[in-house]
Amino acid sequence: MTVPLGGIPLADHAAVYATLDQAGFTDVWSSEVAGTDAFTPLALAAAWQPRLRLGTAITPVFTRGPGLLAMSAAALAEAAPGRFSLGIGASSPVLVRDWNAVRFDEPFRRTRDVLRFLRAALRGETVDEVYDTFTVRRFTLERPPAVPPPILLAALRPGMLRLAGTEADGVILNWLGADDVPRALAELGERRAGFEVAARIFVCPTEDAGYARKLGRRLITSYLTVPAYAEFHRWLGRDEVLAPMWEAWAAGDRRGASAAVPDEVVDALVLHGSPEQCRAQVRRYADAGVDVPVFALLPTPEVTAGGAAALTTLIAQLGTEPVGAST
Repeated sequence: MTVPLGGIPLADHAAVYATLDQAGFTDVWSSEVAGTDAFTPLALAAAWQPRLRLGTAITPVFTRGPGLLAMSAAALAEAAPGRFSLGIGASSPVLVRDWNAVRFDEPFRRTRDVLRFLRAALRGETVDEVYDTFTVRRFTLERPPAVPPPILLAALRPGMLRLAGTEADGVILNWLGADDVPRALAELGERRAGFEVAARIFVCPTEDAGYARKLGRRLITSYLTVPAYAEFHRWLGRDEVLAPMWEAWAAGDRRGASAAVPDEVVDALVLHGSPEQCRAQVRRYADAGVDVPVFALLPTPEVTAGGAAALTTLIAQLGTEPVGAST
């Protein structure tokens, strides 16, 4: 499950994590956009629920210096030995440049360089290296983790997917349908033992299809107009079907862009229906090769009306039995 859950203060997430554990969820994965940072919700989960696996999906490679990123990862790996995975990725110009005042230059090479730095630093090595995109002089972690965390790479298109397949311990997929998974996995090449495929999957467990599709269209026009995601979906073959959305967005017509997203695209990318129907749709990702299907739970009218009790019931319905190597 993606954490933290919206509308619930972090201080109240002890009950959320307990509910997830009791419902059979094995992992909690954070994100980092403009809400919480990636590490704090996982640090709380590490202390409150010692059985849950933890992962970042993702920590941007631009917004922290290499040394600080290594320290944050090492601290969480020390707090939760053997059950933390570090997911890193390039993020986007809006988050990096516009919100964090950092230049968004050469995202592929920066991601590759940070991956290589972290690999050495988290092993406790002294890193004294001139990389293509930065230089590190004699950095050594004072507290290297006894169990270095696996490093997963967020990847969309062939170049980054191939980098994940050759140098990372896993890959994180995002904003794709179950039928898109095989095309992405084909770019990874031959996978090593232990290599994990994680995917964040947007789930709106309501039978109010009109509500779910309206919310889905809003999310799709927010994300798939970002250049990296737009190119990703062109590569996946949605150039023609999403062209009206992109054209309306470029013309400044936000409402028209949302209206131009076809139902079939919404239904492929934002799962909705009863909890049982949502679980069946998530299982399709697992069947397609996703080891760690990560629910991103979207608000529903039922939970809004029913409050904490409705949320607890919903989590139990979604997590009745595993749908992947991890859920």
